[in-house]
Amino acid sequence: MKGTIVTSTALKPDAPTGATIIDGKAVALKMRDEQRARIEALQARGVTPGLAVVLVGEDPASSIYVRRKVKACEAVGIKSISHRYPATISNEELLVLIGKLNADPNVHGILVQLPLPAHIDMAKVLETIAPEKDVDGFHLYNVGALVVGRQIFPPCTPYGVMHLLEHSGIEIEGRNVVVVGASNIVGKPMALMLMARDATVAICHAKTRDLGQWTILADILVVAAGVPNLIVPQMVKTGAVVIDVGINRLADGRIVGDVDFEGVRKKASHISPVPGGVGPMTIAMLLENTIISAERTAGIRGPADEF
Repeated sequence: MKGTIVTSTALKPDAPTGATIIDGKAVALKMRDEQRARIEALQARGVTPGLAVVLVGEDPASSIYVRRKVKACEAVGIKSISHRYPATISNEELLVLIGKLNADPNVHGILVQLPLPAHIDMAKVLETIAPEKDVDGFHLYNVGALVVGRQIFPPCTPYGVMHLLEHSGIEIEGRNVVVVGASNIVGKPMALMLMARDATVAICHAKTRDLGQWTILADILVVAAGVPNLIVPQMVKTGAVVIDVGINRLADGRIVGDVDFEGVRKKASHISPVPGGVGPMTIAMLLENTIISAERTAGIRGPADEF
């Protein structure tokens, strides 16, 4: 992964003895300083990174996510262009919009907020986005190219996890890694990115039998299953690195991950919290991909720089 290396976050002073907390919020904020400097260099060349954000419908969670992304863009100097449409927009109208954004030289990244209404062909929409502007990393080219390590943009959440591991000084090569969750957005690309770093990777999913027999073998455990407190201490090897990608809202309104944080932190060597772990890094890597796209346009880097 290219870019400035920042110092990993130490255990917070008020935390009890146990795992080092991997503070994604702190790492993301430090990244913004470097990103602002790169944007200033781009502006000196007459290029301002532009991110088009497309939101269809009135899904409350999607609206919140879009606001956060727009705010993050403003914080570093990326120009965000919002395109909001009612849920009644036709598939054809949405595809025409994406075609126009593909052709706009001032748009360096295109983000279509998911999920989309049921009548929209999500696969077709994602395939229509130009791969060189697919800053979410969801285009078939980018997903498939992960197999050979030649993608234009890595998907943001796994990219953020890799960034956290590197910044925390976690060795990946030769380690046993278990990924819990096999989604196209997180689990599968996460496994491929870890394999590219010479890790030995196992993927577990909803139909995996005796999940604990797999997770207990992991030097690095990445959990993205969407099940609150799925991973409990007896399922984790002492000294393991635990990355919790899950985000779950409980009936009492609390946001928790897929890992029993308080229990597992006593056994792990490093652990990411929810919230404040992987979530901020997903947005940070969206900004990173948008800046990289603008840098390619300005000739600062080549068209196929590896992450």
